Amino acid sequence: MDRAIDRNSMPERILPYTRSVEEALKTYGSSSNGLGQSEAAVRLEEYGPNALPEPAGTTLFQLILRQFLSPLIYVLLVAAVVSLLLEELADAGFIFAVLVINAVIGVIQEFHAQKSAEALRNMVSDRAVVMRGGDTFEIEASELVPGDIILLESGGKVPADARLIHCFGLEVDESLLTGESVTVNKRSDSELDPETPMADRINMLFSGTIVARGRGHGVVTATGLQTEIGHLAQALSSAEEVKAPLVQRMEKFTIGIAMVLGVVVLLLAAIEFQHGTGWHEVFMLSVALAVSAIPEGLPVALTVALAIGMNRMSHRNVIIRRLVAVESLGSCTVIASDKTGTLTLNQLTVRRVVIPGSGEWEITGEGDLPEGGAISSTGSLSAEEDMLLEKICQTAVLCNEAVLSKRDGEWVTHGDAVDVALLIMAHKMGVIQAPTQNSHPLLAQIPYESERGFAASLHGDGTEGDLFVKGALEQLLPMCSEIALPGGSRPLNIEMAMSEMEKLAEQGYRTLALAHGVLPEMPPEEIGHDHLKGLTLLGIVAMIDPLRMESQAAVFACQQAGIRTCMITGDHPSTAFVIAREIGLADRIDQVVTGHDLKALDGEDKRVFDELIANSNVFARVEPGQKAAIVHSLQRAGHFVAVTGDGANDAPSLTAAHVGVAMGKRGTDVAKECSDLVITDDNFASIVAGVEEGRIVYRNIRKVIFLLISTGAAELVLFFLAMLAGLPLPLTAVQLLWLNLVTNGIQDVALAFEPGEGNEMKQPPRSPDEPIFNRIMIERTLISAAVMGALAFLTFQYLFSLGMELETARNSTLLLMVLFENVHVFNCRSETRSVFSHNPLRNRLLLFGTLTAQLIHIGAMYWPSMAGVLHIHPVTMDHWFDLLAIALSMLVVMELHKWLHNQWGLYSKQSG
Repeated sequence: MDRAIDRNSMPERILPYTRSVEEALKTYGSSSNGLGQSEAAVRLEEYGPNALPEPAGTTLFQLILRQFLSPLIYVLLVAAVVSLLLEELADAGFIFAVLVINAVIGVIQEFHAQKSAEALRNMVSDRAVVMRGGDTFEIEASELVPGDIILLESGGKVPADARLIHCFGLEVDESLLTGESVTVNKRSDSELDPETPMADRINMLFSGTIVARGRGHGVVTATGLQTEIGHLAQALSSAEEVKAPLVQRMEKFTIGIAMVLGVVVLLLAAIEFQHGTGWHEVFMLSVALAVSAIPEGLPVALTVALAIGMNRMSHRNVIIRRLVAVESLGSCTVIASDKTGTLTLNQLTVRRVVIPGSGEWEITGEGDLPEGGAISSTGSLSAEEDMLLEKICQTAVLCNEAVLSKRDGEWVTHGDAVDVALLIMAHKMGVIQAPTQNSHPLLAQIPYESERGFAASLHGDGTEGDLFVKGALEQLLPMCSEIALPGGSRPLNIEMAMSEMEKLAEQGYRTLALAHGVLPEMPPEEIGHDHLKGLTLLGIVAMIDPLRMESQAAVFACQQAGIRTCMITGDHPSTAFVIAREIGLADRIDQVVTGHDLKALDGEDKRVFDELIANSNVFARVEPGQKAAIVHSLQRAGHFVAVTGDGANDAPSLTAAHVGVAMGKRGTDVAKECSDLVITDDNFASIVAGVEEGRIVYRNIRKVIFLLISTGAAELVLFFLAMLAGLPLPLTAVQLLWLNLVTNGIQDVALAFEPGEGNEMKQPPRSPDEPIFNRIMIERTLISAAVMGALAFLTFQYLFSLGMELETARNSTLLLMVLFENVHVFNCRSETRSVFSHNPLRNRLLLFGTLTAQLIHIGAMYWPSMAGVLHIHPVTMDHWFDLLAIALSMLVVMELHKWLHNQWGLYSKQSG
């Protein structure tokens, strides 16, 4: 008969890890035989299925609508509508074509952008083994309810959060949630403090984690959204979308353009009304001014620039999931990186072998490749050291349940991470698993259990036996009477051995002791604890998840580029400190901020929390919610934040960041779907490549904007001067659209292909408050617009004063503006470097695109249909060269500005 459930403490008000097994069962109204079927049905009705809710999908209409939610798009739409009202169909057609092309590209890029909750649902087990009424059933995991007794074994996925009630040698891989790089030994008999962080709750099982070893029973404490992984799903669904840096800057820029344009149009329209111009002419003027001022080609050019950057990044192992994220890494001022699998290999590796009281050997080589060797403090190993190290490796191989083999030319491992690390160490020393096992037949063994803390195996030929033991040093010390040294054995000094182990632990190493003994009489069929005495301690093996070879250089490169790097991990503070010290993020253990430190600030003023975050770069034992809080704190400080990660525990922070970067090889589906970028080789160094490419993209976007705005501003100057002089409009609206979208449109797209200038990683990151249109761009725009606009006006005025027909004068003015654009695009290749220092063949597309733009315009002069629409006609070769000479003056002016700017900058540095 089912016991009544304690509704007052069920389930969200209780911390099950603080209760004993008996108390937990009572609280959840269950027993060791499980719930009855009828009670399970009632609870399923009450608590709902053990599943995450389906997210509301984004419809095609919503995706399309999203492409038009931009201030620049609003201005273009207004211009198109005004053109339609005035029956200027050519103008309206051009603008609508630009809007449609931009929308189509945006919809395609964002089609797969919202799958985070779906990936989280896929991580929940489909089936579960449950005990109900004393009988064992296999049911759908979605039918689990609080109080159910679940049965777990090696290789299975935990289907719900549960409090352990019994386990045998149970080890669970919780890296998905905690970021912990090694499996967690579980115990059912523990009662923990309420403040115990998730990574240390050894009596709990969490939904979605993997049973690496052993078996166990647990009482379900939470299902669905109430599980830890469910909390992640809720955090993702409720998280506000953070706009990418480029989006923020472009919104400010386009709002500014719209405001300036409105003021200018109203001002010039008022002037025309004062001159007695009719309504129709004023509207035509307004459309012409809007067309000249608005960079109609910017949405397409911006999309092309981002797409080019996305393609370049893919060749450097960076895959872009959201188009605007291409530039985001280049804008970031902080990279908050996960440790496990990002800065490190996520492969436990033996780094040192220590003989207490004698010395130690460094084991070279990293990861799961058995390549490397041993180095002593004196250099090469002596014969005695070789013999001792061989015995240590022999013990590591024989007292081992993992497998290391080579298949199809590749190394394959299977088993516990510690056992695999021991096999790889032994293989490096020439002690191979298969022949060693064949020459030492296994007679009996004691398998490893977390409660026992050691494992032992007995090998021999039936007349005598060799005992090989591995385990925690404190468990092996009572079994040992001697310690092996290169020159022979001597009595064991327990205090010295414990001191060596503690030193290694303080340095972040995971330690394991190895021992050997001999049974001289006939070996027994089974061995027990009574046989494990009088052993010889061989040494202490120190293991760590090693730093990636490229991480140190990559972090240094980020520092050189002015980017702050933070490490956020669920690992132990000592382990985090070792890695942080290697990559230059910390030099004292007290510089590591723990999750406990952060939790102690709950309820405090945010400024206190922000001050702690601002003064530390290393965070350990951090839970998922705390990692997201760190990201928010950095954002409050004005940083553009990139977050890297590979587990579900990283999902909230990946979502909260300006740009989320997931690892492609070891990353979970959750991390990938929450991210904006995916690093295909899981290499932190690829992030540096992404930063460089992002900065190149941003520079190219600025170059395109400068080209479009400066030429558009030149058209405004031309119009303004013509109005002041009382002359007719120097260009029609259709001619302006031709100028901006066709001839200039070819060039701005080609300019987006510009390669890097080579100094991208030598510059500090842009200030988050720096607008796209900064001081130097304003200077260059005003100068170039004034020169082009004034020269074009003087040319138009001169030709008109000679008695030329208006259409003929406009024809020459339009050709001059096309030539200005052809020349000016080469000024746009760099803000500081001379045109003549650039190899034109580095961007062949720009060179040939510029020639093509000019040829298209000349071709339109000779094509009757286009000539009729644009009101243009051919000119003589002499007249073309005269106009080219005027256009080339732009090179002289801008080269002079660059020279003065560079000289002033050098003078300022020397003065400072």
